[in-house]
Amino acid sequence: MKDIKQMKEEAKQYIRYEKNPETRIATITFDRPDSLNAATAGMRQYYADLILKANVDDEVKVLVIRGEGKHFGTGGDLPEQADFYGDEGADLNLVHEFGIDDPDVKYPPRNSFRFLHAMTDHYAKAPAGNRPLQEFKKISIVETKGYCYGWHFYQAADADLVISADDTLFGHPSFRYVGWGPRFWTWIESMGLRKFSEMLFTGRPFTAEEMDKCNFVNSVVARDGLEAETKKYAEACARTRPTDVVQIQKTFMELYKQYRGEYMGSLLTGFVEGMLPVISNDRASDVEFGADTFDKGLNNVVKDIDMQYPPEWRLQGSNRKKP
Repeated sequence: MKDIKQMKEEAKQYIRYEKNPETRIATITFDRPDSLNAATAGMRQYYADLILKANVDDEVKVLVIRGEGKHFGTGGDLPEQADFYGDEGADLNLVHEFGIDDPDVKYPPRNSFRFLHAMTDHYAKAPAGNRPLQEFKKISIVETKGYCYGWHFYQAADADLVISADDTLFGHPSFRYVGWGPRFWTWIESMGLRKFSEMLFTGRPFTAEEMDKCNFVNSVVARDGLEAETKKYAEACARTRPTDVVQIQKTFMELYKQYRGEYMGSLLTGFVEGMLPVISNDRASDVEFGADTFDKGLNNVVKDIDMQYPPEWRLQGSNRKKP
């Protein structure tokens, strides 16, 4: 069983939090560029803690979320997930995903519905780090560049505003090796059914220009102008109506989202993900989300699948340059 305190302490070296009381702008920076800012379980939980802190802090009105290096982020940490699920004979204890620090808590067995559903249902809750921006009652701005995949794509969909570099690619690798993700509903709502259907069924990433056309992003600029563009938006938001007005606005928007079924969508996706063990493949070559896949390396499996698509539809930048 993982030590929860150790997980969060390790996460602190990969996430920076800063605030300026004068401008009332706070910034969360994913600072793990050598791993393309991939998020560990500890990082997701620490991220949720920071958003809760910013939500309460009276010196914060606007929260900017960005990534250090060339990319916003590639989603969850695949090597960590391989360690969690790779050995089918192991009696796994995944309570660390819930922030539970008690060795006497026994996790459901691998052959039960609860094994996957307990965790994927938990992903609908803010403390899991997958949807805390939905409960954030101040203004959130996500700055994207390079890869915006998986878990990082969740954050972009949940933010109030998205400022994008023109080289950003949006999508989720799990559309190819699983078929869904925890923020299914939000992508449909924010991209529109027709365009999200294209992303889902082809598994291809969308460019910043394409996401601009379907109204997912607010501004697309060249990479060298990204920081200045984000600053312009953040400062304008910080100067507008009082924070009390913003909280009222966000509460209204939250009511609208729940009327549209945002939280119900997350719960339904958790149910669907829990059914993964009963999914049967059409061909022997189809990806099996089990020990064999993790033994080969989930990252390697994703790469192999990627090369089966047209170059302009591949997820990895290096693969998009190959014939």
